[in-house]
Amino acid sequence: MKFLWAALVLLAVLVFWLWTPDRRLAELEARYLAAPGDMLEVAGTRLHVRDSGPKDAPALIMLHGFGASLHTWEPWAQSLAGDYRVIRFDLPGSGLSPPDATGDYTDARSMQIVAALMDSLGVARATLIGNSMGGRIAWTFAATQPARVDKLVLISPDGFASRGFEYDKAPEVPAMMSLMRHTLPRFLLKMSLEPAYADKTVLTEAMTDRYHDLLLAPGARDAMMQRLAQVKLVDPVPLLRRITAPTLLVWGEQDAMIPVANAADYKAAIADATVVTLPDVGHLPHEEAPARALEPVRAFLKR
Repeated sequence: MKFLWAALVLLAVLVFWLWTPDRRLAELEARYLAAPGDMLEVAGTRLHVRDSGPKDAPALIMLHGFGASLHTWEPWAQSLAGDYRVIRFDLPGSGLSPPDATGDYTDARSMQIVAALMDSLGVARATLIGNSMGGRIAWTFAATQPARVDKLVLISPDGFASRGFEYDKAPEVPAMMSLMRHTLPRFLLKMSLEPAYADKTVLTEAMTDRYHDLLLAPGARDAMMQRLAQVKLVDPVPLLRRITAPTLLVWGEQDAMIPVANAADYKAAIADATVVTLPDVGHLPHEEAPARALEPVRAFLKR
């Protein structure tokens, strides 16, 4: 009986320690929302959008990866806003954008949102810049709506089949990952983020806090699980061959999430593609080495 009580007490302590409730929205907005006007109604859902730089300058639209937010682009946005109109936003259920009112997190829905946001902001054409999942959305948009895309910058983009992600088949969400709806202690999140960086020191305490805070936004974790469950990859080559926009691929050579070898597959399929690889950089060059990674991007944009 004493052992049973001790086990129950230990279980209660573990549950109390690991249970991670949502953050209050007002608290998150006070910390991460620059202005109330940055929340826009787009395509039947609300989006957190930042639109900086001259409104009559060439437009850049930045698409973040899975579990990230528009803040991932902060160094690039600040540097580019002097010469370009820089538009970045949190995909539904990410950052400060609430879960999609439709419950649809497919790539088709994401592209609908990109097009609707462009219409809402009066942008007929833009250069799309996307990382990882955001890269997949960007290149799919460029393949299916070429008239709206000037250029394409893909940073370690997703799209080719990998372990757990087969073509024409929805992935199975691991049961352990589903637990994050209820438990997401900061130290475990930091451990899961570290493989994205070749230099782990880049993942500062402040950056970890931001990722953690925004993943605890109301409904964000459930939206993430829905987005993951709704991924359905198709063989990308036929779509990639339809891309007419000049394309730059930027890849960290130490990418542990999506192998740099995939860059050759993209280059072979896209008619006008250039590849730049960065030594000693991981999956997030724009965060890990923002100035170094931006140099080839800026040169490409001016080309």
